[in-house]
Amino acid sequence: MELIGRRTFLRSAGVSSLGILAASSKTAEAAEKAADDENTMGCLVDTTRCIGCRKCEQACNAVNGLPESEVPFDQKSVFNEQRRPDASAYTVVNRFDGSPSPDQPYCEHTYVKLQCMHCLEPACVSACIVGALTRQENGAVTYDAGKCIGCRYCMVACPFQIPAYEYDKAATPRVSKCTYCFDKLTSHGEQPACAAACPKEAVLFGKRRELLKVAHERIRHRPDRYVDHIYGEHEAGGTAWLYLAGRDFKGLGLLDLPGRSISTLTETIQHGVFKHFIPPVLLYTALAGTAWITHRRDAAAHPVIGSETGRNTNPEESEDGG
Repeated sequence: MELIGRRTFLRSAGVSSLGILAASSKTAEAAEKAADDENTMGCLVDTTRCIGCRKCEQACNAVNGLPESEVPFDQKSVFNEQRRPDASAYTVVNRFDGSPSPDQPYCEHTYVKLQCMHCLEPACVSACIVGALTRQENGAVTYDAGKCIGCRYCMVACPFQIPAYEYDKAATPRVSKCTYCFDKLTSHGEQPACAAACPKEAVLFGKRRELLKVAHERIRHRPDRYVDHIYGEHEAGGTAWLYLAGRDFKGLGLLDLPGRSISTLTETIQHGVFKHFIPPVLLYTALAGTAWITHRRDAAAHPVIGSETGRNTNPEESEDGG
């Protein structure tokens, strides 16, 4: 077996190192991008208005061509257990016992829609080493199956535990999540299908900055209905999906998360490791050089029959002059 040349070996190691560093640099730049700008769109979910009709689920299913639901969308039996978005349902509505707000004592349940939050600084984008996940200018976090290598780091990184994996498709599995109806937004200027389908306007679509103003105004005008908190304004660094509620969010399946984005925490570690791109290059080059030298010494000490360094390793034949 022909030994790899020293220059070729070191050059390959260097290129591989730079490739890894370039990916880390790209991720860092994405995390440092100004997230909450004029182009960021959002949705405001008012849980005090949701009636659990599941029209949003049905619209999402249709527009994304998802598998037919096992339970018809007009059936309420699905509320008997808590559900999570998966490869067959990008959004779900869950039911919680208790009135949605103090001014609605006649309501026995609170309904909460759940989907990808489309974070302003997405941890999934930061974790993806091949750029399969991207945050678009309008705030949508999109997925490119053609780039995905199935590492599922995005699933581990997501603080909201949203990305799902198509385990049942061994040949062509994909990561699945809400697309924010990105094609509809960019091509036709339409709102997401779930927002358009809501009969009670419990989901309001628009510029994120404007939605925050609307949410703060609702809280100010109706302190008897809303808790003084907008979920998603700061959680995990801020999200495109915002929530209003008349009760504690912890009791509505929404996680208690810090204001700092998860991607910022991971990028801090990356910056420490890859500072100036110099240490990793030196490290990988040194390791490559050491491996080559060791391989070379082993080859010289134990030449292979038919190789350039020794065509015969039989001691008796060597003493006879071969």
